[in-house]
Amino acid sequence: MKKYNVTVNGASYQVEVEEAGGMHAALQAVHPQHQPAAPAQFKAPPAVQPAQAAKPAKPAQPAKQPVSAGEGLILVDSPMPGRILSVWVEPGQDIRDGEPLLVLEAMKMENEIYSPADGVVESVMVNKGDSVNSGDILVTIK
Repeated sequence: MKKYNVTVNGASYQVEVEEAGGMHAALQAVHPQHQPAAPAQFKAPPAVQPAQAAKPAKPAQPAKQPVSAGEGLILVDSPMPGRILSVWVEPGQDIRDGEPLLVLEAMKMENEIYSPADGVVESVMVNKGDSVNSGDILVTIK
């Protein structure tokens, strides 16, 4: 057993700790040696109020929809900061909903970015090796 003197919020305690194998330790006893006086301005906590009726939970947020820039243009943005590893599409290319557009490396993970809709690739805003931030436009689809 090891004995320690510990002070918590102005109160001193003598603590005996038994050493055990591994990561476990048992607290044997706690003896207050000094109890601080309550401050003169101490006020009792307010009485506990009855619980209020629980508010209904917010409905789940719908899946993120592709952003439209008007005139039927769909903007595919970066979901997180990262680096472009490869680009699989080029302007003028027909693309189907769910087809991969590019690969974004973020936190040492490769994330494929997919087309949110059928269409034609209007422009590719990034190149292999580019760094992007969350929300940066990667590809536009018409």
